[in-house]
Amino acid sequence: MQTAAFPSFGPLSGTAEADAAVIGSGIVGLSTAWELARAGLSVVVLEADRLASGVTGHTTGKLTALHTTVYDMLRTKHGDDAARQYAASQSSALRHVVDVAGELGIGCELETRPALTYCEQPEGVEALRAEAEAARSAGLTASFVTETGLPFPVAGAVRVEDQAQFHPLKYLRGLVDDLVARGGRIHEGTRVTDLDYGDPCRLTTDAGATVSARHVVVATHHPLFDNAVLSTRLTQHRDLVIAGSLPAGRDPEGMYITEEGGKRSVRTAPLADGSRLLIVTGEMFTPGTGADTEAGYARLQTWAEEHFPGFTIGYRWAAQDNSATDHLPLIGRLPGGGDDVYVATGFAGWGMTGGVLAATIISTLVSGGEEPWSGLYDPRRIGSALRSAPTFLKAQWDTGKHFVKDRLDTLGDGTHGPVRSLEPGEATVVRVGGKPCAVHRDDQGELHAVSAVCTHLGCIVGFNNAERTWECPCHGSRFGIDGEVLQGPALRPLERQDPGEL
Repeated sequence: MQTAAFPSFGPLSGTAEADAAVIGSGIVGLSTAWELARAGLSVVVLEADRLASGVTGHTTGKLTALHTTVYDMLRTKHGDDAARQYAASQSSALRHVVDVAGELGIGCELETRPALTYCEQPEGVEALRAEAEAARSAGLTASFVTETGLPFPVAGAVRVEDQAQFHPLKYLRGLVDDLVARGGRIHEGTRVTDLDYGDPCRLTTDAGATVSARHVVVATHHPLFDNAVLSTRLTQHRDLVIAGSLPAGRDPEGMYITEEGGKRSVRTAPLADGSRLLIVTGEMFTPGTGADTEAGYARLQTWAEEHFPGFTIGYRWAAQDNSATDHLPLIGRLPGGGDDVYVATGFAGWGMTGGVLAATIISTLVSGGEEPWSGLYDPRRIGSALRSAPTFLKAQWDTGKHFVKDRLDTLGDGTHGPVRSLEPGEATVVRVGGKPCAVHRDDQGELHAVSAVCTHLGCIVGFNNAERTWECPCHGSRFGIDGEVLQGPALRPLERQDPGEL
């Protein structure tokens, strides 16, 4: 985000009309808008914040069809054909980025690299051998290896050749420039708060502006306006990321990931001086569950310094992803939204290929066609959802547990004790007049109090001590300390409370 500048676009005012309205400007939204404009449709993009400032702005930028151990799982749960379609579609998305970058002359630090899923513990070798065989059967150039470019030994790894990594925001800047040249309209600072289905559909923003569009694409990471249909099929997780300089000659020359130790994902990126930036991801947690994120950053930094001698941390951030309970992204027509409202979500951390794939599928559906693998990702699918019933039921149990248990766990009516004892930077959830209240004491000692009830579906938020945010454990909405919406699906801020009553 520091090295890719977008032009500014003003918020929408008044009324507008378009063939297609795209809500959200991450890789799904901007890629879909560009595909539709290239097909000759008039397009308007509506972004609540700044372009690509959400999940896409915080990605590590891997373009690969090797997604940890997805292929052995897919062939077991969904069959060999599903695994082959998954490999073909994800590989097609990777090639599409390469082709589009070449077509538009986009300099986006695109580099060909192998992708590897590895384990350090011998207990993980059997699963990786099975994954290598499953990925190879699905059509990838996969092999099982015991030697990698990592500066430490591994017990085994799945290796897939000819994958890629890139600077996603530089790529999207190229799409934005071409989109605008084709007549596409973009509005930042424009939060869509209501969608009326019809022909055309009508969208309303928080400022009262309206858009009429025949086709609507909901590209907001966690889908808005789904009437809780898809929310029940998605689980949320958040990853911590650190990055910093790596001494010359120590580039592991690949993209690496392991599910051991709370997950570790590694890749490098080029720096202007010719050296490399090491990017390390891990310490996965569910938002809003009280995880000590400061401690997570410390563990991640210690791991990086021990495994990559000479690494010097320069940046840290976090990224949020969601996963479908049947392990397949949800791309296509929004359930209950008619035939002209589309959605893309549930990429399980692999949104770069998944987002580009979503754009090609949705643009094809809008034009009346159908990709060969559209059915695999159709949000209205039933068969794969039934086969994933145990995972689905566990997700609903976890959501229900938070909805009920978190209310019972909030402190009783005597709030002066716990609030008064808060140190600068700390937070707590207490009851004020019988209602849950989220309270934070900032570094200057001032109290900030908001309702602790998420404005999406009413779960109780929890505090993230590293990012200083309130987060919902049920569906991943995130709020600032004064209640402003940072990340949906919530559309309304947390109601402010009077700190003087505490």
